[in-house]
Amino acid sequence: MDTILVVDDENNYLTVMEALLGEAGYEVLTAQSGPEALKIVGRTDLDLVLTDMKMPKMSGIELLAELHRLYPELPVVIMTAYGTVEKAVQAMKKGAFDYLLKPFKNEEILVTIAKALDHRHLILKNRLLTEELAKRYGFPNIVAKSQAMQEILALVKRVAQSKATVLVTGESGTGKELVARAIHQSSGRASKSFVTVNCAALTETLLESELFGHERGAFTHAVALRKGRFELADGGTLFMDEVAEMSPALQVKLLRVLQEMEFERVGGTRTIKVDVRMVAASNRELKEEVEAGRFREDLFYRLNVVHLHIPPLRRRHEDIPLLTAHFINKYVQENLRDKIHITPEAEKLLIQYPWPGNVRELENVMERAVILCSDNIITPRDLPGELAPVAVEAKLDINRFIPLHTPLTEALEAIEEQMIRRALELSGQVQVRAAEMLGITKSLLQYKLKKYHLTV
Repeated sequence: MDTILVVDDENNYLTVMEALLGEAGYEVLTAQSGPEALKIVGRTDLDLVLTDMKMPKMSGIELLAELHRLYPELPVVIMTAYGTVEKAVQAMKKGAFDYLLKPFKNEEILVTIAKALDHRHLILKNRLLTEELAKRYGFPNIVAKSQAMQEILALVKRVAQSKATVLVTGESGTGKELVARAIHQSSGRASKSFVTVNCAALTETLLESELFGHERGAFTHAVALRKGRFELADGGTLFMDEVAEMSPALQVKLLRVLQEMEFERVGGTRTIKVDVRMVAASNRELKEEVEAGRFREDLFYRLNVVHLHIPPLRRRHEDIPLLTAHFINKYVQENLRDKIHITPEAEKLLIQYPWPGNVRELENVMERAVILCSDNIITPRDLPGELAPVAVEAKLDINRFIPLHTPLTEALEAIEEQMIRRALELSGQVQVRAAEMLGITKSLLQYKLKKYHLTV
């Protein structure tokens, strides 16, 4: 049975409403003032509040505002004999579910109450379903068992409940967007929109319009008003990927939005306020970008409230078998194939490979293997050639590759140079990644690059 609290300073209305709603099958509580109503709400599990507008001590609007602050999911319907358009707008802005004018017909108020309660039940149902899914499945899209990733996921759960801006860093393909989605799905904003934008995929002009929207006629081809990503994400989460690619001018505008949560559309003058949780991502080290003068320091500190760094796949080999099984199952289902197994030899190659493209590259390799393998078994021949060992497994055959009278120093330098060349090639010429693959520091790698006259 739904419980409704009726608030009115006139006893006659309380008596009439109590009889009407009781006959309709509701449990009815009454209060003659706003303060009394707040006490009842604080100690009772209510489903709806029906309150008069004009009351002594605390008006219906004031009661509505306080209820909305304390219990945002509790629907409130305002009743008044002093109905004006201005008061209706004021009530709706404060969060009223609906607005009724006295005197009203019994059927009218019963229909309004039914709609408000349906809305309340839907919210509760969605919240329970979200909690149950989170409890049962955790982060279903993130497959990981390594200690490094478990620490990341534990931090995601903690930070999700706050409003803090999060900066997610890591190499391309490590799963930064998946982590951002996990933050959103674990937060109180899960029922609202998760909106994404890739800052590297758009020019400065297009990115500004994409983020903030534009008014009709703001520029050529702007034939209609268009809302930007910030407006679309209102109440939810905005994920900005490759944020380091933003121009200095757009960095200034983003800083203002983060500080004030307001902006103007391109070509517009009206200030629009939003409530957006920001998650930014970059495959660059933003601190280095700040030191190089390419990224604003004040914006960096605004974004870097909570920092999550996703380690590259080569640093968490224990995740590779789990991810491999996950992608095999995924593409078996997509391609309507029978169950597929992978041989230990093929799995060993996957574990030994440095994965410069990280999880995204592993997924592409497994999709290819599922499609090409025969007899429902993935073997080394179903994997790309670059996954094969580049040297004899046990030891280097020096009799074949190094002339007999070569000085030791010269031989070691030749091997070192070739290893650096290979690491740079596999890392996409990114020095930080190449240094990690070689097990040396970036500064030592830079010294070696100068020594062997190698350019990146």
